[in-house]
Amino acid sequence: QVQLVESGGGLVQAGGSLRLSCAASGRFFSVSAMGWYRQAPGKQRELVAHITSRGSTNYADSVKDRFTISRDSAKNTVYLQMNSLKPEDTAVYYCNADLTIDTSVLYNYWGQGTQVTVSS
Repeated sequence: QVQLVESGGGLVQAGGSLRLSCAASGRFFSVSAMGWYRQAPGKQRELVAHITSRGSTNYADSVKDRFTISRDSAKNTVYLQMNSLKPEDTAVYYCNADLTIDTSVLYNYWGQGTQVTVSS
């Protein structure tokens, strides 16, 4: 009933930019916190950036000053603007969101992931 769909991944050269989007669709009442995670081959999934319903943001130290997370509440969409990309940013990027389904409980959902590859 609920789906998170990521888009915007691709192949770029080091120093380039990409903008990822994640849209929530389906039957739910509201979207709370949203975030982006990434997982590189052979590594654990890690938090990249997070944004609350009030707009407060947090970033991993490795992406601070390069990535910017934002959201459009009217579209139930979260974005990740990635600038000055480095080869070590190569990973599958996953969208994550807390959604209110029954007006009383938050449920956590994951997107299917989108590949970001940065060449040197």
